[in-house]
Amino acid sequence: MKQLLAGKRALILGVANERSIAWGITQALKEQGAQVALSYLNDALKKRVEPLAQEIGADFTCPLDVAKDDDISSLYNTVKEQWGTFDILIHSLAFADREDLKRPFVETSRKGFAMALDISAYSLVALSNSLKDLMNEGGSIVAMTYHGSQKVIDNYNVMGVAKAALESSSRYLANDLGPQGIKVNCISAGPIKTLAASGIAGFRQILKSVEERSPLRSNVTAEQVAQTALYLSSDLSGGVTGQILYVDSGFSILGASV
Repeated sequence: MKQLLAGKRALILGVANERSIAWGITQALKEQGAQVALSYLNDALKKRVEPLAQEIGADFTCPLDVAKDDDISSLYNTVKEQWGTFDILIHSLAFADREDLKRPFVETSRKGFAMALDISAYSLVALSNSLKDLMNEGGSIVAMTYHGSQKVIDNYNVMGVAKAALESSSRYLANDLGPQGIKVNCISAGPIKTLAASGIAGFRQILKSVEERSPLRSNVTAEQVAQTALYLSSDLSGGVTGQILYVDSGFSILGASV
């Protein structure tokens, strides 16, 4: 049977370690025939990402701080030099100041608000604009989001607002890039134990709540999220764009419980 992504190239942003959702996606895409490349934020994360890149047989790795326009320009040059064109962009990165996650949302600092929106949401816009001319027709951009964008989640605070901006941005990008044959979608994943999740107070209780109350009575895994990313990255989702696909054991459909 032909692999779903044979001949495709996937640029995956946001791998931090082997527990990252982005790493699960990397493995799923590679298994289905895609060539992959990974980014890393800084030298500390490079030490974690490089061994994973070697393990998976990545074509290349590159530094990327999405808060810096020069880094985004350098990424464009690297992709053009290494691949010429590519097909899949996975955006699995976000950041908010830990202090802004500890305080009530009403006390969010101006600086913290701007930073969270810049890194977590505007980066998708900037990267899409920079890389769109290198993407082949039929290409796919997939960004990671969370239900805290739609409903209030304790201690998610400014990150929820940033994810709401990310989701709205994905719809406008889908409209802009659709004429080029590029799909833009988001996956709203249920809570998973990752490096990013460790910054959210009470995260274990969130996991417990999902396991006890979700229709499937279980938390989701990075592998389950990765399978949805595989679908969105492949031609199987050829008519799907501007959508938010929930992979959360159905937790997001619930209202009040008795």
